Amino acid sequence: MADGKLKIAGREYNSRLIVGTGKFATNELMVAALEASGAEIVTVPVRKFNLADIGKGCFLDFIDPKKYVILPNTAACFNAEQAVSACRDARDAGLPSMVKLEVLGDQKTLYPDNEETLKAAKILIDDGFTVLPYCSDDVIMCKKLEQLGCPVVMPLAAPIASGLGIRNPYNIKLILEAVSVPVIVDAGVGTASDTAFGMELGCDAILINTAIAGAKDPVAMARAMRLAAEAGRLAFEAGRIPKKLYATAPTAFTDLMS
Repeated sequence: MADGKLKIAGREYNSRLIVGTGKFATNELMVAALEASGAEIVTVPVRKFNLADIGKGCFLDFIDPKKYVILPNTAACFNAEQAVSACRDARDAGLPSMVKLEVLGDQKTLYPDNEETLKAAKILIDDGFTVLPYCSDDVIMCKKLEQLGCPVVMPLAAPIASGLGIRNPYNIKLILEAVSVPVIVDAGVGTASDTAFGMELGCDAILINTAIAGAKDPVAMARAMRLAAEAGRLAFEAGRIPKKLYATAPTAFTDLMS
C-alpha cells in the first residue's frame, strides 16, 4: 500500500497494530497501553463480560469510542452457533457489526476449527456482519474465507498467548501471494522483533494482546510494538537487499588498485 494506510472494509487506518483489551491488571493500565500503542482498532471479548454492564463502569466504558474502533471478538467460542450468537448479542447491545470471528477447536492448543469458522463466517456475512476471521496459517483456508466475502484474513503466528512468534513464515508468505485482501497476523506474537518480522514479510497488520498486557511494563511494550510495526513496514516498503552466502565488497577491488 503505497500511501501507507491500512484499508479494511472501505475504511483507512494509520496504525497497523490491532490491540486486545483483555488481561490488563487495571483499566487505567489498559487505557495507557492502548494510547502508547497508537492502535485505532481494539478487540473486545464479548463472551468474557456481561454485555448488560456496558455503561455501568465495566472495562469497555474506559475505551473512548470516538478514538478507537471497537472490534467485538468471539473468544471462547467453540462452535459456529456460539460465535454467531455472541456476535448477534453484541450487535443488539449496540456494539459494531464489524467483528473478529474466533471459533476454537480445543482447549489445549486453542487452534481454530476451520470447518466451524467457515460455517460461522457465512452465516454472519449473510446476516450483515463484516467478518475478520482468525484462522490457521493455511493457504486454502484463507482463500475460502476471502471467497466468502471476508475483507481480511487473520492467520495465526503461533498458538494464542504462546509468545513463540511467527513459526511458519513460509506459510504466511504463501498466504500473502494467494489472497488479495489484507493479511493480519493474529496470535502468538511475543515481543517487538516478532512484530517487525511480520511486517517485513509484507503482512498488513499485527493483532496483539497478551504480549502487551502480560509484559512487565505493558505501556513500554505497547510503545515498542508500535515502533516495531512502523519500522518493519517501512523496511518492507524500502525493499531489503538479497541474502547471499559470500561477501560483496562495497567498492570493486579493481577500482582500488587502479
